[in-house]
Amino acid sequence: MTDSRLNYIELLQEEVDKNPDRLLDVGKEEEQEEAPPPSRAFTPLCSIPRRLVISSSLGGTPVTPQLTESLRRILFGGTFHVFNYEWRKSFFQFRKPNSELSYALETDRGGARAIQTAVQARIIKHLLFIRQSGSDRRTLHSLSEVGPRDQERALAAALSDSLWLAGQEVSATVTLVTEDYCITPHLDYKMDNFTERLQLFTFNKKDDVRKFILDHIHCFTEEGGHGVILFLYSLICSRTVDRLKEDLDSTTSHLLYLSLGNFVCRQALLNLLLTGKATPHVFNGTLHRDEDGRPLERPLQGVLCRSDVGYLLWSREQMDRGRLPQVGSMLKTPRFPVWICCINSSYSVLFSLNRSLLSDWRMEHLFQLYYYNGQSSQTETARLTVDTHSHHWEASSSDSDGDPEKKFPSLEMTIRTKWDGAAVDWNNTSPFY
Repeated sequence: MTDSRLNYIELLQEEVDKNPDRLLDVGKEEEQEEAPPPSRAFTPLCSIPRRLVISSSLGGTPVTPQLTESLRRILFGGTFHVFNYEWRKSFFQFRKPNSELSYALETDRGGARAIQTAVQARIIKHLLFIRQSGSDRRTLHSLSEVGPRDQERALAAALSDSLWLAGQEVSATVTLVTEDYCITPHLDYKMDNFTERLQLFTFNKKDDVRKFILDHIHCFTEEGGHGVILFLYSLICSRTVDRLKEDLDSTTSHLLYLSLGNFVCRQALLNLLLTGKATPHVFNGTLHRDEDGRPLERPLQGVLCRSDVGYLLWSREQMDRGRLPQVGSMLKTPRFPVWICCINSSYSVLFSLNRSLLSDWRMEHLFQLYYYNGQSSQTETARLTVDTHSHHWEASSSDSDGDPEKKFPSLEMTIRTKWDGAAVDWNNTSPFY
């Protein structure tokens, strides 16, 4: 064992001996975070199960000190923040195979939920429109005919889609954790015991990316592997830190922000997942002037092209304050009828079985949408009937009681940002969002 490796372990163990809870913190701001159960506590030197750690002989490129610092800065804005327990425990976990919700991921309530939901949307796109590309008739039942291997293939396809798009459809990088430490720490850098052990694998063909992820899918789907963080690192490395800095503007300098003791995804990160570019805004094109018509010193970057998967936004609080961002048509009208919904800062998925919904206006008079919120309490996919033709939605809500959430459910308001004036029928299901 090298002297540097010994010094590294001695330094880390000394820190743990002095303050065993230190590595569970993300900083002073997060001291309110609830401590994890003892059975799942963060073990300083063996935080990742051995079966989820790859051998250095697999190849790839070891992470460098410069890259670890760059990853921290582009994510947190500094090098001393680390992912907290809620992020570290997050991975991609499907519901029971060959069941009502076998297509669905279980999502966390913390900051990682946005990433899991974006991947969920691409999984649905793959299962409905790519896997069954030769079929004109798609049914909800087809999403329940998903076995364990189908789940793995769909996840690998979804992850590789995002990485390939981030790499400008030229290359993509996958990060995994190796058994050896690639760097030694310094005083201005806080260790987390897995970023320092990253191994980078870069591919120039999309199918090679998908096959590599499928071969190592357990690193993303098993507890203890930090699967969501590994995918996020892969996304950043595929885009590259330099390109990310070019994507961002004066309104956004890094991809996560601290809210109520947890790091939350900024719009730029969500746009990176959707479009492959970390633009901080949801409007179409580039904004050169401010609200008063004066030229901006630096233009604000919006969305420049249609995404495969769409995005809808509704916030009752922002609406009441007159500050709800208007999502442009590039995101509201994607190539496939699958939408990530950000509803009151919580993420879920809305989708249709009919791809013509996006290209034939006649299909928009009366149609079905399906909804999944990612929570274990949802036991079946919600089916909604959307009517844009017969009567205005406010008429059907006039007899409701005074509770605005019951009178105007937030999911319905989200749908109306795309189909203005639509009436929504929950088909004998009590509105739950």
